Parts: sequence; structure tokens; C-alpha cells
Amino acid sequence: MPLPAAMDGLFADGVYLRLRSRARGTYLHAEKDGVGLSLLPRGGDDGAPAEAGVWRVHRVQRDGDNYVLLHGAAYGRYLALSDEAAPHGCVGKRAVQRGYDDPELDAVMWKPSAVSDAPAGHVLMRHLLNGTLRANGRFRVWNNGVSIDMYFGNRSTMRQWIVEVVPPRPQGYVPVLPAPSETLQHHTFLFWWPGAPEGARRRTIRYLHADQPLDFGPASNVPSFSYCSRSVYDLRNQLGIRVNHGHILGTIMCV
Repeated sequence: MPLPAAMDGLFADGVYLRLRSRARGTYLHAEKDGVGLSLLPRGGDDGAPAEAGVWRVHRVQRDGDNYVLLHGAAYGRYLALSDEAAPHGCVGKRAVQRGYDDPELDAVMWKPSAVSDAPAGHVLMRHLLNGTLRANGRFRVWNNGVSIDMYFGNRSTMRQWIVEVVPPRPQGYVPVLPAPSETLQHHTFLFWWPGAPEGARRRTIRYLHADQPLDFGPASNVPSFSYCSRSVYDLRNQLGIRVNHGHILGTIMCV
């Protein structure tokens, strides 16, 4: 079953958008831990990058039905339903970020619908399984939590969101990378040597070319390598060597 025409236009595949709470006026943001979600002013605060409030639409079809997935522009994870109860002060189930590596994964599937008595662009983010994405903190303004209300009603403006489409970057735009992280050093009486950056840990980096299908499933055989640094510069160097014939400066990463 296709999405309604109004939703099909708002949530076209590949579109970047923001979701603004109709009740709170703040935006759905992905938190830097890669799991949590919160409501923040546009552009973020507390060190959150502006991209944390931007989501890319990923459309999938299953058994003839069309679904919307929202892929975080900052941390590369999807808006999802958790089995956990929402934190104290929030209603329903916890809303989280999670990976998407299985076409049968229900947790990240959404079916947005228009709010019948509201202007165009006002939507309810209904989940495939049950419930509706909602803001919290109407009377406790310090509560900026986001959850999934298992009630399907649409009267409360806490369940309503305003879709703001983000215009595309100019062709050829390359984002400015942050300065390299400072390398900690240790020393003895005679020698200095670089130490491991604070909080560094071994990660597995999996990568695809931009023109390859987005498929990180267990049978996809996606190439990968181990990586320990926290430096974006070092990561680009590694990818440039591995996938771009050593042309590091011409390598553009997108996560």
C-alpha cells in the first residue's frame, strides 16, 4: 500500500529533513552516544552538531506496503522503537537510535500520516508495530525526552511534528573537517612517544562506495578493517589508501 500522496511528497526517498515538535517548538536530535534522542533548539546545544537534528529519508517496501526510515545525518543510525520503557517523566516506550542491517527489521519502520485538522506539513510519526513518536515535557520544560506513546490518538500536539525539508548542499560542496585531535604523549627521562588518545578503542569500519546499494546485512560481504584512532583525518587517510588508489585529498566520506 503506497503512502498517502501528501506523505509521499514530504518523505521522498533521499530527502533530508528536520522534525519540529508542534507543542515544544524544538527539534528531534540524535545524541552523540549513538543511542539516545532529545529535543533541542535548531542547531543543537551542549556541543551537539547541527547535523544531529537532520534526518535522511530511506524508503523501503515490504509485502506491498511502503515504509519510511529516518537515517541520522550526524551518527548514521536510524530512529527506532525500543523494547525498554521510556525514561522517568516520559510516556510509553523508549525511542532510540539503532543500526539497520536487516530488511526484516521492524524497529526502524514508520508510516507517517497527516494531521487532519492542521496545516500542511504537520504529521504523526506512527510506528509499524504500534504507537506514535511524541515529545515530552509539556509542563516540565526541562524534560526534553522523546518517546513512543503506545496510544494511537492524534489530538495531543505532543504527538504532532512539523516537517521541515533541508535544502541540498551546492554541488561540489565539501564540509570542513575539524582540526585533528591532540595526541597525548608520555615521556621518560630520555624519550617521548605518542600515547593512545583518551577514550580510543578498536572499531570495525565497514564501508561502501557511494554508488553501491546500502546493504550491511550478514550476507552482504561488505569490506571492513580495524581502526583505533578517533581522528577523522586518519580515517580518511585509511579509506583513501584502501578504496581510492591512494588519492587521499580526493576522498569524501559520508556516514
